[in-house]
Amino acid sequence: MNTWTTRAVTAATASAAALALAGCGGSDDAAAGGSGDGLTVVAGFYPLEWAAQRVGGDRVDVSSLTPPGAEAHDLELAPQDVAAVAGADLLVYLQGFQPALDEVAATEAADTAWDAGPAADLIPTAKGHGHEGESAEEHAAHAEEGAEDGEALDPHFWLDPVRLASVGDALAERLAEADPDGAAGYEQDAAALRADLEALDAEIQAGLAGCAVDTLVTGHEAFGYLADRYGLEVVGISGLSPSQEPDPAQLAEITALVRERGVTTVYTETLVDPAVAETVATEAGVRTAVLDPIEGLTDESAGSDYLEVMRANLATLQEGQSCP
Repeated sequence: MNTWTTRAVTAATASAAALALAGCGGSDDAAAGGSGDGLTVVAGFYPLEWAAQRVGGDRVDVSSLTPPGAEAHDLELAPQDVAAVAGADLLVYLQGFQPALDEVAATEAADTAWDAGPAADLIPTAKGHGHEGESAEEHAAHAEEGAEDGEALDPHFWLDPVRLASVGDALAERLAEADPDGAAGYEQDAAALRADLEALDAEIQAGLAGCAVDTLVTGHEAFGYLADRYGLEVVGISGLSPSQEPDPAQLAEITALVRERGVTTVYTETLVDPAVAETVATEAGVRTAVLDPIEGLTDESAGSDYLEVMRANLATLQEGQSCP
C-alpha cells in the first residue's frame, strides 16, 4: 500500500463519522453515506450505480464514488470516500477499472465488495487481435485464454446492454444475500431491468443493421463491446485509458485507415479531451460527432439516464455510419 493510501485508511478508520461530513474532494454522494433504513450501497462509477438503483429499488441507498463530470478511470479517493467504502453494506465495483478503488476494496471492504467483472464476462481488448469470423465458442475460448495470459481486459462491458442485464441479475443475487427479506423484490426488479435492456438491444440491432460503414473510429478503446455486439469493427485512437496518447506513427496509420475504409465520422467522447480525435478527423478530411461511453453523466449528457444516452448514441451512430 502506498503512503497516501495508508494515511487515508488510517484516518478513515480513526474518525469515519467526522470524515463522512468533511465534504473536501471526492464524491459528496458517497461521502454522505446511507440516509435511510435500507442497505447502503456504494458504487464505483455511474453504470454500476444505475444498475444498483434499478435492482435495489426502495430497499437500497446508492451513491457513486465518481462525481458527475469526473473521468471514471482517473478516480482518486479522498479520506471520506474511504470511510464511505468501509461503512457501506455493499461496494459494487469493477476490479481493474479504477486502481485506487481496488486497493481500498481489498483493505476496507474485503467482506462487502462485489466485483461486477465475472458477471459481465469481460474479454481482452481487441487491439492486436484478429478474431473476426469466430464462432461464439471460439470467441469465448480466446477470451479465457487472454485472461489466463494476463492480457488487458476491456472493462467497458455496459455498452453491451445484454452484458449489463447479466450484471443486474447477479447483483440481485448478491443483494439478496445481504438482505434476504428483499430477495423477491430484487429478483423482480432485475427482471424489469433485463426487459428494458433487451428491448434496447433489439432497437440497436435493428437500427445498426445494414450500415454502409462498419468501421467505428473512436477517441479511445471504450466501444469494443458495442462493436462486437452490433457487427462493427472498432478502432480506438488511444488505448483502454483515454490518457494513453498515441504516437505520430499511430495517428498517421489511423488517418490512412479512415481514408481507405470510407469512414465519414470520427467520434469524440464526453469527459475526454477531443483534441486527438479531432486531429485525425482534420487530417482525413472527415467530420466528428460525440459518442458517449457513459462512464458518467453530466448536465451536457444527451439524456438523463443510461437508457436515454444509449438511444442518443444509436441516433449518432446511424448518421455517422450511414445506416438506412
